[in-house]
Amino acid sequence: MTMNIKSRLSAIAKFTLSHRWQQTLRRNRPAVDIAGSILGVANVLGSMACVALFIAYLGYDRSPAEVKSMMVWFKAIQWIYVVRILFSLIFDYRRTITYTKVIKWIVDIAVLVTLLPAIYPRPDAPWLPWLSTILYSRKFLVAVLLAYALTDICYTTVQAMGKHTNPSLILSVSFLVFIFLGSFLLMMPKCTLYPISYADSLFVATSAVCITGLTTIDVATTFTPLGLLVLGLLIQIGGLGVMTFTSFFALFFSGNTSIYNQMMIKDMISSQNINSLLPTLLYILGFTITIEAIGAAGVWLSVHGLLGMSPEEEVVFSLFHSLSAFCNAGFSNLPGGLSNPRLMNSDQSVYIVISLIVIAGAIGFPILVNFRDMTIDILRRIWNRIRGRRYSQRNVHICNLNTKIALYTTTVIFVAGILLFWFFERHNTLEGMSPWVQWVQALFNSTTPRSSGFASVNPAMFLDVTLVIVIFQMWVGGAAQSTAGGVKVNTLAAILLNLRAIVTGRTRVTAFNRKISIGSIRRANAVVTLSIVSLLFYVVAMLVLEPELPPKAVIFESISGLFTVGSSLGITDSLHTSSKILLCTAMFLGRVGIISLLVGVAGDRRDPPVEYPEENLIIN
Repeated sequence: MTMNIKSRLSAIAKFTLSHRWQQTLRRNRPAVDIAGSILGVANVLGSMACVALFIAYLGYDRSPAEVKSMMVWFKAIQWIYVVRILFSLIFDYRRTITYTKVIKWIVDIAVLVTLLPAIYPRPDAPWLPWLSTILYSRKFLVAVLLAYALTDICYTTVQAMGKHTNPSLILSVSFLVFIFLGSFLLMMPKCTLYPISYADSLFVATSAVCITGLTTIDVATTFTPLGLLVLGLLIQIGGLGVMTFTSFFALFFSGNTSIYNQMMIKDMISSQNINSLLPTLLYILGFTITIEAIGAAGVWLSVHGLLGMSPEEEVVFSLFHSLSAFCNAGFSNLPGGLSNPRLMNSDQSVYIVISLIVIAGAIGFPILVNFRDMTIDILRRIWNRIRGRRYSQRNVHICNLNTKIALYTTTVIFVAGILLFWFFERHNTLEGMSPWVQWVQALFNSTTPRSSGFASVNPAMFLDVTLVIVIFQMWVGGAAQSTAGGVKVNTLAAILLNLRAIVTGRTRVTAFNRKISIGSIRRANAVVTLSIVSLLFYVVAMLVLEPELPPKAVIFESISGLFTVGSSLGITDSLHTSSKILLCTAMFLGRVGIISLLVGVAGDRRDPPVEYPEENLIIN
């Protein structure tokens, strides 16, 4: 009886205290909100400072005094994070408990754990020596702070999306941020074997983030393993897209995103509904990692014992080339690239493997998502058939129009490219090779011009007719929302289908028993028009800036940069600084998309509520 009374009195006391605390918070809500906003700004600034400090900590040689000064700053950032975490738990408890996901809790708790050295000195005889070594180490503090900083930056980026900022503008700015960040990272002393100019560093960083592959320096003889790691990360971020990474981490870590944010992410990754955002993002990232891992294994098997490398160097070579191929970047850390004589004299399996990886990256994430849906539907029907149930929810149109058109157009261009390259080059660059080698090289060199930029034979030796075919492939590129460049095969298909409708006198543009929307046709026309106008501008500008270089090589370089291909006739390292900067803008526009950038700058302007009279233009 006495125990029951005590427990009830304790419950009443807890309720009273909680009720009073909630009343106090409601009365002082404006002050709490202001304090929370100030801490939020301090948190973001601290996160940015933490990333900058980590770069300096990792990439530069430091004296003991400089390391000590850096640790003071790290600990100041640590206390900013601790105050923010405790503030959220004390003054915004319900919202924090409701919206914070498990992994975000882990990061928050890890930050609080870093306070252990300040609260409890390291014991002389710890119970678990290895755990004590980790918890009291400087590396553990820096790693936890960096993890929290990256999480906070991702969440802040998605919050900016929730401010109804134009998505195209956010995408463009995010690419610029990583380009300039990468340009400074690649200049770090621990990233290069010898100092490089900022113009070269900016050019390589732009080429990596925009997954182009053009480079003014020799990657194999310039960058250290750390430099290759930075370059690989820039390629991966550029290939998948900055917003894909930030959206994934924001949803996965915090889960606190608005409906507007989720609608933007849904359109960006071509998800069917809001509920499948995180599974779709996980699928895209998982598919990327899986293909790159399988590709790396295939590359390793094809070059093992061939290049005279150590086992560690072979692993690095395989991972780097698989990543570069899937992202259609075209970078190589091998002297001479993929035209290395040892590779050319091999059994050619490395070229087949890399071609398959390039095709997987150029197929487009919406098509991969559609493949997933088709696979799930097939497995469901098989499972229900095994269980003797009738599967009545089958979607007869699960393979959508975008997938059919992209695959059909890609197949036609791919097969035609192989046949034409072999036909025109069999007595030129392919002369003297066996039939097997000729066909493999035809396959490889008709795959890479569409965006990857790898080269096994020197494009400067191609016949003029072959260069015209290559330029057409560079202009077309891969599928929409893929790692490839160009105007995209979807755009080419829409233009050709519209042309067919005009020639045959039809009023509707159709394909595979589906009507293509007027908006898609208008956008395709705009993309083609802008590609031609921008190409003319960059070709003329480059010819003016580089009058001493061969015009054919300058034109080819301009096309390669604008459509993010990476192929070159050998003049990239001879360009002046002004030409390098101009090509950086071309690569940026090619990756972000000129229409997207114009929409981001001009904003969304609706038609006025006026219906004007319609007239026809005379067009022959």
